Amino acid sequence: MSKRRKYSDEFKREAVQLTAHPGVTESQIARELGINSNMLGRWCREIQVGSGKAFPGKGHAHDEEVARLRRNGNG
Repeated sequence: MSKRRKYSDEFKREAVQLTAHPGVTESQIARELGINSNMLGRWCREIQVGSGKAFPGKGHAHDEEVARLRRNGNG
C-alpha cells in the first residue's frame, strides 16, 4: 500500500492558478503535475469557497505543535 502524499498550500495554490490559463483543462494540468484531476478540482473548489482558510487539513493544533517540535529536534 502506498503512503499518502501531502502537498503544501503553496503547491496547491500554484496548481489552481494554472487552471486559469485559457486553452488548458484541469485534467491536462493534473496529468502534468502527476496528481489526480479530482484532487485538483477539489482544490479549486476549496479556494473558490474561501471560507477562512483554504486547505484546512484534518489535523489538530496539538498534532502540528508536536510535529514542529520533532522537526526542530525538541521532542
